Amino acid sequence: MLSVWRLVTARFAKSAFSGEGARLYGGRWNRKGVSLVYTAGTQSLAMLEMLVQDEPLRARYVMIEARIPKGVTIDRIKMEDLPSDWRDIAAREKLQAIGTEWATKRSAAVLAVPSAVIPAETNYLLNPRHPDFRRIRIGKPQKFETDLRLIKT
Repeated sequence: MLSVWRLVTARFAKSAFSGEGARLYGGRWNRKGVSLVYTAGTQSLAMLEMLVQDEPLRARYVMIEARIPKGVTIDRIKMEDLPSDWRDIAAREKLQAIGTEWATKRSAAVLAVPSAVIPAETNYLLNPRHPDFRRIRIGKPQKFETDLRLIKT
């Protein structure tokens, strides 16, 4: 069983695994209109991914664990399969095309991708439209307090 982590503001905890936010706004790996759930391989990576996107972590956050059971297929994208500029903002459309195509094919419920924040670590994209998504066990939201040393005022 693989544990993955999602850090969200407390007010979005109930819908954290719906893929609705990504569908409405798009993301690094999906175009608008495509539902995906962005998770990280560790709690610390989940926090770093939030830190690079959000205002300083002053809101109330919750960390939610999801457990991916054995037998759920995980597709993987390796760094060497990505464009050389994949970490740049300018490559967003290329990555969105890759992720959107994957989500549309529904070849697996999970796609492992390198993190743009720490390329040696892994983020896991969950496809809520894949039949195996329902096999993923979503835990209860746990209060997450940011170490204030991370926030520069």
